[in-house]
Amino acid sequence: MSIKRTAFVLSCTLALAALSLQAQPTNGWKPNAVFGPTNAWLGDVAEIGVPGGFVFYDGKTTRALMKKVGEPVSGRELGLLMPTNRQWSVIFEFNDIGYVKDDEKDKLDADKILKSIIEGTNEANKERQAAGRPPLIVDGWEVPPKYDEATHNLEWAIRAHSGGENVLNYNTRLLGRRGVMETVLIVDPDDLQATLPQFRQLLADYKYRTGNSYAEYRPGDKIAEYGLGALILGGAAVGAAKLGLLGPLLVILKKFWVLIVAALAAVANFFKRTFKAFFGRPDKQ
Repeated sequence: MSIKRTAFVLSCTLALAALSLQAQPTNGWKPNAVFGPTNAWLGDVAEIGVPGGFVFYDGKTTRALMKKVGEPVSGRELGLLMPTNRQWSVIFEFNDIGYVKDDEKDKLDADKILKSIIEGTNEANKERQAAGRPPLIVDGWEVPPKYDEATHNLEWAIRAHSGGENVLNYNTRLLGRRGVMETVLIVDPDDLQATLPQFRQLLADYKYRTGNSYAEYRPGDKIAEYGLGALILGGAAVGAAKLGLLGPLLVILKKFWVLIVAALAAVANFFKRTFKAFFGRPDKQ
């Protein structure tokens, strides 16, 4: 099944779910929408500014949406932020892995990291093809990994394609005292450059709550078992591999990278086209 067809099926599923919710309210629950301009809490860890013309949905609502369309949910999702025209969106998820040391900040080898991602993706393509799905081809970096020592933010973006569809995975990791806020920008690849200024302005209005910022680290705090490079390659999976709990790096990447990038190909479509069916029109309070 092509990515375009998958997105269409997800859209239909989402619309049917909306009809079901309208007919049978679940214990009176309804989406928790916060319209800007205001601030919104990301759990008890951080807060984000919600500009005018944007809407924020809390973690419970984000997880409900993802479950309704069959997307995997980690339970760590803390929010979804998007402009009310639904042209793009940002998902926030906190991973309490501990304090990630940034001593690799000058040692990020983009070529080596990309090679590992391509090898892992090629290995995983064997299963995709066996399941009748087109292979996922990594085209290269859209934005090579870069770390901002002032903000303690790590960002990167990779372009890929599958079944005639372009895929863009744009990631930012906001390092904190007790873990990492993982943000994924979901946007049409052709709209990335026009969207980045707004996205980066949103992150400029992000801040950890008192006691949770990177600068507030204290001796004795939990230290993450891996560094910046491993965050790009799969974080916890790579850390587990270092402890001998997993097999080769190819196995790690097969479980992590391909799952995320393939899902985002469909996610980009259903967030843009079918949010209305599930929650009504977010541009109206």
